Amino acid sequence: MSTAGLPTVVVALGGNALLPRGASLEAGNEHAAARRAARLLAPVAAASRLVVTHGNGPQVGLLALMNDAYKAVAAYPLDVLGAETEGELGYIIEMELDNAVGDRDTVAVVTRTEVSERDPAFADPTKFIGPVYDEASARALAEKLGWAVRRDGEAWRRVVPSPEPLRILQLPAIAQLVENDFLVVCAGGGGVPVVLGNDGSYAGVEAVIDKDLASSLLACDLGAAALVLATDVDGVYEDYGAPAARLLREVTPAELRAGSYAAGSMGPKVEAACRFVERTGGHAAIGALDDIAELVAGHSGTQVRPGP
Repeated sequence: MSTAGLPTVVVALGGNALLPRGASLEAGNEHAAARRAARLLAPVAAASRLVVTHGNGPQVGLLALMNDAYKAVAAYPLDVLGAETEGELGYIIEMELDNAVGDRDTVAVVTRTEVSERDPAFADPTKFIGPVYDEASARALAEKLGWAVRRDGEAWRRVVPSPEPLRILQLPAIAQLVENDFLVVCAGGGGVPVVLGNDGSYAGVEAVIDKDLASSLLACDLGAAALVLATDVDGVYEDYGAPAARLLREVTPAELRAGSYAAGSMGPKVEAACRFVERTGGHAAIGALDDIAELVAGHSGTQVRPGP
């Protein structure tokens, strides 16, 4: 199928959209979740040049736990674990998209994302990874393993540094794949975090990049018409969790920025959507994966559009 003339759409699949919060991280569950996501994405793929990104917080956290359990070798650093999960989830999503969309091939790209080694995020961990715990268990693990932990909704999770994404290093290759009619899965987990040295070489760093901010950067640089951030809630709420909570349906970046959102969950999605709209004049949407076609069409979730 030729995709010439179709708009480019970047869809970011949140970790909780791919795998329900608290669900077991078994391979069979990941395949089932990706199969469901691919079927929901198939109508979007038919009407656009689709680029899919995805979270990896649960998976990279699981690998980190496996690291800590096996003492015969030194633990693998987070950049290597990020690459492993990009390959893992990229393969699963790639296969399920190929099964669901018969007229185009899917390519998964293990993507590196440049960050700054001087980013203040290295001193203030905010990115959730791994399974959920009750508070007592989380604090005990933090004491035993040297983790930082924070509340995530009603539960507690490990947090790690999440530096600002500066550049998608595989952007030219991704753009070429899109131009040649491939469905592309890339920037998984925000991409593998790397820093540029004085000698022009790159090296990985201990961090996990926010996939929504990386997806926004990618969408801007690809000239996408829309950025859709799919999660397990139906949109952004004013006063979330309070009795008077209200779903924000049509907002400008300025209106959205006026609210207050959790740093490790909805906050990055709001910032990612605002950045994309401000930079491109396109539209962004935040909402439930079940509503993905309507989110792309502009009829569901929280729709973020340029101001007057």
